[in-house]
Amino acid sequence: MIRNYLKIAFRNLLRNKTFSVINIVGLSVGTVCCLYIILYVTGQYSYDQQHLHAADIYRINSRITVEGVFHDNATSSPPIAPAMKNDFPEVEEYTRVVPTVNLGAAQHLLTHQEESIYERNAVYADSTFFNVFNFHFIYGTPRNALADPYTVVLMKNTAEKLFGNSDPVGKTIEMSNAYGKNSFRVTGVVDERLGKSHLKANIFMAMNSGGMGAYTKENNSWAAYNYVAAYVKLRPGTDVASLEGKLPTFLTQYGAQQLKDHGMKKELHLQQLGSIHTTKGYDNELTPPNDRSFLNRLLLIAILIQVMACINFMNLSTARASKRAKEVGIRKVIGARINHIVSQFLGEALLLSVLAILVSIPLLAILLPVLNRLTDADINIFSLMSYRFAFLLLAFIFITGLLAGSYPAFYLSAFRPISVLKGNFSSRLSSAGIRRLLIVFQFSLSIVFVSGIIIIARQLNYLKQMDIGFDRNQKLVFNFHTDEEKTRLNAFMSDLRQLTGVKTVSQADNYPSQKISHDWPYFLEAAGAVIGKDVQFIFSDENYIKALGVKMLSGRDFRAGDSGKVVINETFAKALGLTALNAPGRRLYPQHDADEPVIFAEIIGVMKDYNNNSLHDEVQPLMLRYNPENATNNIIAAADTKDYQQLLKNINNVWRRHFPQTPFAYTFLDEDVQQQYEAEVTLSNIINAFTLIAIFICCLGLFGLSAFMAEQRKKEIGIRKVLGANLLILVTLLSKDFLKLAGIALVVAIPVAWWALDKWLQTFAYRITPGWWEFALAGFVVMLIALSTVSIQAIRSAVANPVKSLKAE
Repeated sequence: MIRNYLKIAFRNLLRNKTFSVINIVGLSVGTVCCLYIILYVTGQYSYDQQHLHAADIYRINSRITVEGVFHDNATSSPPIAPAMKNDFPEVEEYTRVVPTVNLGAAQHLLTHQEESIYERNAVYADSTFFNVFNFHFIYGTPRNALADPYTVVLMKNTAEKLFGNSDPVGKTIEMSNAYGKNSFRVTGVVDERLGKSHLKANIFMAMNSGGMGAYTKENNSWAAYNYVAAYVKLRPGTDVASLEGKLPTFLTQYGAQQLKDHGMKKELHLQQLGSIHTTKGYDNELTPPNDRSFLNRLLLIAILIQVMACINFMNLSTARASKRAKEVGIRKVIGARINHIVSQFLGEALLLSVLAILVSIPLLAILLPVLNRLTDADINIFSLMSYRFAFLLLAFIFITGLLAGSYPAFYLSAFRPISVLKGNFSSRLSSAGIRRLLIVFQFSLSIVFVSGIIIIARQLNYLKQMDIGFDRNQKLVFNFHTDEEKTRLNAFMSDLRQLTGVKTVSQADNYPSQKISHDWPYFLEAAGAVIGKDVQFIFSDENYIKALGVKMLSGRDFRAGDSGKVVINETFAKALGLTALNAPGRRLYPQHDADEPVIFAEIIGVMKDYNNNSLHDEVQPLMLRYNPENATNNIIAAADTKDYQQLLKNINNVWRRHFPQTPFAYTFLDEDVQQQYEAEVTLSNIINAFTLIAIFICCLGLFGLSAFMAEQRKKEIGIRKVLGANLLILVTLLSKDFLKLAGIALVVAIPVAWWALDKWLQTFAYRITPGWWEFALAGFVVMLIALSTVSIQAIRSAVANPVKSLKAE
């Protein structure tokens, strides 16, 4: 029986080549998109699942509340994790990770013999790190890898840059950074073969290696200094909720007085390791997490695209029902049961699904590089060779086959044999109404997707064009990371200023697009305040405001020698109860401990608010502090030239003169600012690509349906032409039904698109307000595409020779 079903299925596919190609192409394209998105999403959810005790590993997060405002941090204070190991028998082991990027050492100059490279993402880690987390060691072993001072484990790509393919274990590298210059002994090399981790670091340094590592081991602050990513491995079977319930008392026992002195409240929470990479909302993450809602949207897009491809099969199958009606009638007359007929048509759908899978696998392999660029992912071809992928393919075959073939199978099997053999092709199940409903669904999705393209493009353009309070154009940024480099900054800046095309040169420890690492509570003199207003601050020289083109609202800019002077933004002035006019000349005092000397800061000017970070967030209180000695991390050069190639060549010559051992590196400020919107750009790329695919699939279905309808009405068109109907009348006759459905889809799609895009826009503090015209334009575009697709068939039918269509069969 199965053999006969396959024979009939293949004969039908070959007999109706046009409709078979449309269905296979539509299902194949939809399957490629769906498979890739599932691989991408499952890859994001698989982070940190490779660790042997992943289910029992938790991160210690902190919620800090100051003046009623709370901040959730993915970090905690240094002594918390060791004390939990000591106080709670439920804690089997702990480890801490200290990222250097937010603590004054963003990059590190690594040297081995004659080879020197800059590397980012370095962390200090406790000696217990590889007892808690499992990494694949290419060289060395995890046991005691970070036990000795000044030992280091390198990620594979970093080790290869310095040592090639040789074993570096036991060899020494020089590391220069903001903490000085030290020698480290390599004890291991790891890669991500076991799986990806949110603990993405290129360099793991032993905690007892000086610098911030040594400071962390000695630090006993339970309130402030929340910069440590701390993890605990719990004993199997631990009641996590019960342990978390003990933490308030635990924190009060050790840190009550410190918390009171700092005027803050603090809560500790345990976050399961596997949820870290897909949970947003925490500050100080080691790596940016992927928003779970974003991943869910991707899955929804994948499902909808595959459903659109299945709808094409349903529509074409039910539209061509009359072609199969006599077959069904005869089979019923000779004794076939309904379940046999249903099985036959479902089998044909499954066969089509198998063929689509066979086409989609090589297509996906070819398109992987393009799709990876769209999503900023690194899915490789080996992902297509795993047993999980094979299981996914089998699931796709059955789900797609059943979804696409279910309604046609039950519709066709419901024909009454006597009626069919008399020429009446009616069924107990309606097809025309459901077919129209499915077409409206396809049109609606297309309109929603096109609306997404328009709104997202407008928002991204708005972010690019918005006045963010400073001039980001023609600004070159140079970063410095070692003490040796910083001793030569003045000479380097002096030579930069002599170059043609360089207007202003400034130094600062921070610049727009970077996270500000300094903040402290300050209060106004004679204000009687006990708790100050928290303010972020940047160390700079006298040229910083000029280099960025920030507007001064009152007072004056810095001058050389302005020690103890500050310039504040208008948001901080308002927080202090001041205005731009009365702020200059007032003194600010930092909140301090009783045994510390009081050092005031004098406000000399108020600058206009500018967005130091992305437009997702509102402007925060900010203070610029004149302190060139601490402003040695970055140099900003404001340029005015049309020949950047020559300017960069001249700067490179100056660089080589002052830093002969350091690789020449620079960035453009406008590019750094734009990188803050990588997630939005990725979403835009995905929406653009998958919208085109969705419209393509929709058009395939429309093309097939219009071709079939034109075939059905061939005699009618011939008669109308003989009676004098012109081309426009005939095209309108065949297109108007589809345009009506597109109009209904527009009414359905607009509220859905508005709701979904408004939710997305709410993630920005500064955003556009969607207008009716964006959705009307989306509807017009979809209707125009639909009309063009249908008109192709309509015109072909309208220009055909009516004599041929009126001949007797």
